[in-house]
Amino acid sequence: MTDSGETIPPIADAFFLTGPTAGGKTKIGVRLAKLIGAEVISLDSMAVYRMMDIGTAKPAEREREGVPHHLIDIRDPWEEYSLAGYLKDAARVAGEIRSRGRRVLFVGGTPLYLKGALCGIFEGPPADEAYRAELAACEAAEPGALHRLLAQRAPDDAARLHPNDTRRIIRALEIYRASGRSISSHQVQFRTEEGEANRCRGVVLDWDRPTLNERINRRVDQMMRDGFAEEVRRLAALDRPLSKTALQGVGYEELFAVLRGETEPDDAVERIKLRTRRFAKRQATWFRSLPGLTPVKMTEPVDPDEAARRIADIFLNDAGFSKEGDGE
Repeated sequence: MTDSGETIPPIADAFFLTGPTAGGKTKIGVRLAKLIGAEVISLDSMAVYRMMDIGTAKPAEREREGVPHHLIDIRDPWEEYSLAGYLKDAARVAGEIRSRGRRVLFVGGTPLYLKGALCGIFEGPPADEAYRAELAACEAAEPGALHRLLAQRAPDDAARLHPNDTRRIIRALEIYRASGRSISSHQVQFRTEEGEANRCRGVVLDWDRPTLNERINRRVDQMMRDGFAEEVRRLAALDRPLSKTALQGVGYEELFAVLRGETEPDDAVERIKLRTRRFAKRQATWFRSLPGLTPVKMTEPVDPDEAARRIADIFLNDAGFSKEGDGE
């Protein structure tokens, strides 16, 4: 990486199946991959971690039905893993899949990973801790000073950042100092008429809120029956603590709190359900803001084969793709 950072382009010529947590992506994704002749790249920031299976709803081998799945179980739970690292790994794996004459199907619901794959990212310069400390001290002495400074140097960044979002303001100033440009001017932007993102096709599973909330509650209950608490107990017994990234997985911190005696198990389960429902709501906001995603209405009961056929029709009827010879 250069001093001023680098751009990571969108991932071209790929299909995307996304949607909220507990929305049925795994089963539909497997059936869809078979229909269109694809291998699956996981679009889940927690599925990369070994030993974190139940809480991440990671598809077990039997659930994959012989369809190759990639970027699952590639890191130990004490390791950090970044968006930039994911996109580089995903681009490499996508190339390998295409070299085998297969299509690339991303399946998962991590919004930041999805946005990066669709639109690309700007990977900024490495952190300058001394400069960050200097800026933090300035903000502590004069609240609002950093946002005003950013408005002078990179007004487009200042316009999109709240004055109280000190962490991102500091990062924007850090990038400006290193490159003389705003984050916004660096970032790869989606274009509706041209560009890499136009060669990607994506659908989002669209659930009404009450039905999805009920599915989430049922799934959390099933995860507990499947041994989620025992999984967390095994992680707590490791020689190394979980990384900050791994701890972001919904439910893990809540169950660690049970082990520490800070909360009761039943309370932890209810908190996991609440946090998961809130996460699903944030996912929906992200999906609405991203380009090129076609909503596919979902209702109970779910027929994965029927849903996969509907999505395959959306994908394969797109200009430039032929149905002939592509399925299994």
